[in-house]
Amino acid sequence: MATPADKRHIAVPTATLAIIAAVLTVGLVTFANLTRDRIARNQQVWIKQHLDALVPPQSYDNDPLVDTTEVTAPDLLGTTTPVTAYRMRKAGLPVAVAIRSIAPDGYRGPLELLVAIAPGGQLLGVQVIRHDETPGLGDAFENRDAGWLDKFRGLSLTKPPQQRWTVRRDGGDFDAFTGATITPRAIVKAVRRTLEFYQGNEDRLYRDGQPR
Repeated sequence: MATPADKRHIAVPTATLAIIAAVLTVGLVTFANLTRDRIARNQQVWIKQHLDALVPPQSYDNDPLVDTTEVTAPDLLGTTTPVTAYRMRKAGLPVAVAIRSIAPDGYRGPLELLVAIAPGGQLLGVQVIRHDETPGLGDAFENRDAGWLDKFRGLSLTKPPQQRWTVRRDGGDFDAFTGATITPRAIVKAVRRTLEFYQGNEDRLYRDGQPR
């Protein structure tokens, strides 16, 4: 049978272990929060750099990282998951919307795009912000054909005509990469469908979820 002294000897280590566990738990939670905040900040910096590459920062005076809306259109935006649209305004007037749409049929899987569109439906630019395409082949838009994405600037659903919104191999106006057709075909189709979504939702894109 344990004596009071024995119980005290057991209680002291148990209490010490409980304190250590509590301190470790607090430390882990604090570290996780700091890490999560750092990742969130890095993500914000990363997307702002992509937005600035598409739409000159001096052309708008709001914060597009705050002025956002979530939109869903599986058939046109390539995913059943809501995607983010970043709005840019000058003195309250629309300047551009950049939509994070998906090209679901890339060679090695989906590609995530950032498609910037001006009021009226003219393309300001396109960037591929995530992909798993084959290095040196399907990812030619990043190196070998680095200017390929620039060819989207100034285009719209009527320029070229909609039936020519595909690669030349399919009778369209867009060049493919040497040795790789699937990736550019997927990007062109996704950009066209993003423009179609914009055309049918322009007013709502600027209005929904607008900061007050």
